[in-house]
Amino acid sequence: MTFPEDSIQSVIAPSPWWEETNDKTIERGSLIRAFVPYPDQMPHKFILKGRKKAEEHSSAKIEISALRITETDKESNLPVAAMTLPKGELWTAYRAKRRPCLVLGANKLYVEKTLIHGKPKWQTAPVILAVPYYGADEGYHHRSGFRPALLEKIKHATYPQLFLDKLPLSGSDFSVLRLDHVQPIGSHHNAYERTGYRLSEDALSVMDEWLDWYIYDQILENGIILDFQTTIEEISPS
Repeated sequence: MTFPEDSIQSVIAPSPWWEETNDKTIERGSLIRAFVPYPDQMPHKFILKGRKKAEEHSSAKIEISALRITETDKESNLPVAAMTLPKGELWTAYRAKRRPCLVLGANKLYVEKTLIHGKPKWQTAPVILAVPYYGADEGYHHRSGFRPALLEKIKHATYPQLFLDKLPLSGSDFSVLRLDHVQPIGSHHNAYERTGYRLSEDALSVMDEWLDWYIYDQILENGIILDFQTTIEEISPS
């Protein structure tokens, strides 16, 4: 796989950016697929409107409505066994899509069973911390994609939250990694799919530096990113 000469991936050449792996363990730098939601500006919720059949508790009619942080909790007095909830909770609705994701953090130490006996599993259940990729090519499978001018700026390390990449998978030529969309994914084997690829050690070093830039809003002095930005400015001043 080749990258443009004016991309940060070319900085580590001849080291590869992606490498194949047969390891079944998910680790930092692994490339997986998972269903991830679109983080809409306005979340939505399910509202129970009635049972499909008055005498049955296994199904219900629902309405999807905007979920506003200012509204007070209103409990439904309609008992539906299939949609019971603890007090203070509600069902939310999201659009989601199966996307390639970069793993930033995998399972850590498991909490001892003696310390969680009798408690809900969600309190300590392990998750995978991952960042989704979005196809960049305009018009590919009717995709909106990203404007070429914006992709150029992303490629040249302009925005800490956006990273331009090429994936070793079929599909779009380029993809945009959105670090501001980092999210937990369940570690159950049905929650994700391995692709057989991961970042090389050199690539992971670049990504770690980029992640620090995004989190701390500071570029490492004498680091790869600052060096790259300086080179880009010299060859194509804005």
